Amino acid sequence: MTFDEAIEYMSGLLRFGWKPGIARIRELCRLAGDPQKQYRIIHVTGTKGKGSTTAMAAAILRAHGFKTGSYFSPYVYDLCERVQVDGAPIGRDDLASLISELKGPIEKIAQTELEQVTEFELKTALGFLYFARQHVEWGCIEVGLGGRLDATNVVEPSSTVITNIGLDHTEILGDTHGAIAYEKAGIIKNGVPIISAAKNEEALAVISRIAEERESALFRVLEVTEPPKGCQGDRVLWATSHKADRHIGTVTVATPNYLYIDLRIGLQGAYQRENAACAIAAVEQAFMTHGLDVQPDAVRHGLETCRLPGRMETYDLPGGSQLVLDGAHNLMAVEAMIPAVRSLMERKNLRAMYVVAGMLNGHDPDEFMRSIGPFSTRIYCCAPQWKRARPASEIATVAKQYCPDVVIVDDVAEAAQTAMNDAPEATLVLVTGSFYTVGECAAARPQN
Repeated sequence: MTFDEAIEYMSGLLRFGWKPGIARIRELCRLAGDPQKQYRIIHVTGTKGKGSTTAMAAAILRAHGFKTGSYFSPYVYDLCERVQVDGAPIGRDDLASLISELKGPIEKIAQTELEQVTEFELKTALGFLYFARQHVEWGCIEVGLGGRLDATNVVEPSSTVITNIGLDHTEILGDTHGAIAYEKAGIIKNGVPIISAAKNEEALAVISRIAEERESALFRVLEVTEPPKGCQGDRVLWATSHKADRHIGTVTVATPNYLYIDLRIGLQGAYQRENAACAIAAVEQAFMTHGLDVQPDAVRHGLETCRLPGRMETYDLPGGSQLVLDGAHNLMAVEAMIPAVRSLMERKNLRAMYVVAGMLNGHDPDEFMRSIGPFSTRIYCCAPQWKRARPASEIATVAKQYCPDVVIVDDVAEAAQTAMNDAPEATLVLVTGSFYTVGECAAARPQN
């Protein structure tokens, strides 16, 4: 297969939708030689921060000198971003070759009672197989949706992470924190340590119960008001070290084993400090499982150099303005993003904020606009070219309740370019609402 033929084949599987359960992916992996068993794994889920935590854990492992694979869901600018080795996306020829190789097993499974493999199951198996062929030593795997029934849940991890939990994908995962936590806690394996930043008491109770049932040590990640001065039991504590601006200041993290003072985080936003604490603890616990030693300098270097598309991605614009691309798509994400954006506006002396917003069905535009609308000078509503895209007109109807100046420009790239052209000096142009929206702004990004 050529790359285009491979993508056409994979896209053809989209018609089979999302099928919960791991029986098909387990069989597909078996037919492919169980590649996911050929390296050690850190498995990450959560409502907010799972992609960043995955990236930071991988960066820490690379800084220790390990060849490391990373599997992300979703991608931002290029499909190949989903599967990376040592920070480099899979090549198009490799992707096409592996899809061609997996086509036979997929068609074989389709003739059984398991029925048709889905598009996400193919991408997941492809990632596992690529990592094995590249002889990675560690894989950091981000869950696609939920956890218990997610295709990635065939892995046998050395540690697992559940970042903070909120109400998202409620039509699939359940409409309470407890129900969603139950699905996400499905990645907890017997005797494997679990790190969690969950704050909701109902969610935390579910995670704690399942961890206890599976005899898995639970390490809670907690923010404290003052930098911790030493290690404390089964807690992972973190605090901003310098409070002049907590979104760009350093962070001190205390795990049960080490104290890390004044770490610099390459990803912007105070919420990334919590994700960093999760990543550090996940690597530490995974290392302990295998009798490996953590190198604090490698932790420091990994976090400082970590980058990830679509997370407070910032570019300079003419007239002292700034372009920010952030894929915040649910209430928890937008509430974390807004303080970081306002901090940037203050640091750069920006006077206005033009928002380009495109969302998917399944995410509530009212709670999104209720959070961001009052801080917006103008909102450009658009719709990414994706099957579940919410019409721009629907978003605009909601946005007008919270911001007096709302414009509809259906095409995402055109909306972003229009906002940048319209913006007066000292304006922040924010593209947000979905990673699919951010991804369609690739050509609009300035070259800093």
